[in-house]
Amino acid sequence: MPAFGEQTSAAEVLRPHAEHAFAAELAALAARDDRPRPARWKLSPWAVATYLLGGTLPDGTVITPKYVGPRRLVEVAVTTLATDRALLLLGVPGTAKTWVSEHLAAAVSGDSTLLVQGTAGTPEEAIRYGWNYARLLAHGPSRDALVPSPVMRAMTEGTTVRVEELTRIPADVQDTLITILSEKTLPIPELGQEVQAVRGFNLIATANDRDRGVNDLSSALRRRFNTVVLPLPASPEAEVDIVTRRVDQIGRSLDLPSAPDGTDEIRRVVTVFRELRNGLTSDGRTKVKSPSGTLSTAEAISVVTGGLALSAHFGDGVLRPGDVAAGVLGAVVRDPGTDRVVWQEYLETVVRERDGWQDFYRACREVSA
Repeated sequence: MPAFGEQTSAAEVLRPHAEHAFAAELAALAARDDRPRPARWKLSPWAVATYLLGGTLPDGTVITPKYVGPRRLVEVAVTTLATDRALLLLGVPGTAKTWVSEHLAAAVSGDSTLLVQGTAGTPEEAIRYGWNYARLLAHGPSRDALVPSPVMRAMTEGTTVRVEELTRIPADVQDTLITILSEKTLPIPELGQEVQAVRGFNLIATANDRDRGVNDLSSALRRRFNTVVLPLPASPEAEVDIVTRRVDQIGRSLDLPSAPDGTDEIRRVVTVFRELRNGLTSDGRTKVKSPSGTLSTAEAISVVTGGLALSAHFGDGVLRPGDVAAGVLGAVVRDPGTDRVVWQEYLETVVRERDGWQDFYRACREVSA
């Protein structure tokens, strides 16, 4: 085991950064990318979009899709980063906002680690700068005593910085971004200096308006962004494809065996989530009540991954209804008072009557008892 601070190989990391996990694809794109690149970009906008959406290069190299959705949304997002406008990825929880922002930063700058994680306790220093108080007390305010934030580093290096969950950050801290995004300048009044962004700098923020603790963006700050709304998957087939791909990637990182014939259970989980989310069965004939949770694609991935681990360690390696039933229950019933009633009604009126779902019905009844 490496000591603290020593380099860990990519193969040993539980969840490698995008630029490491897909280094071969990024290198293949860079080697064959002859299109114009904005200043300090590792790839051209066309190659960045290809990296996210997938494709096959002229030499036969296959680029796996990182995002399954409308191509135009990705093109608008990439084009925004090539301008002086910041990018805001907006959507309900579980629509791959963080995933897309990470891969955009990896493809554009080769580094997705310049990150500010937004919370209710995020201070202004996380966006501007802080101080090394030992040096500050010993020598007074100086550039050596200043601790740059990820945003300041991105400005000086001409790279992409990410701000996750922007609307969770208190409004007065959010607004420290206004000067940075409009003037491309970060004042340091304690030193009578400023940091000016060099070419290549830009910022990607993510936000949703479904969770509690949301702080609406001021109109002044919102104007500094181009907003791209990431939708939920348009079709069941697209959602099944997304879940299957991500479960396979996560399973390989955890050394879980691939589940033979697991598509049926994945399709069942996706169908349940979509019907409860939409308040209507897939055939359009029966209205159902929706629970309090979002039942996102990300939650479906988590349920199936958990089921895959159950089948690998306590079953025969085949993904079955009993492996995913508990995860489905946990995802649906967030508020025991109201969601349990919604779930029981859906189980008895929809799942029980559906052909070929008897095993799933029995497994869900068992864990719901």
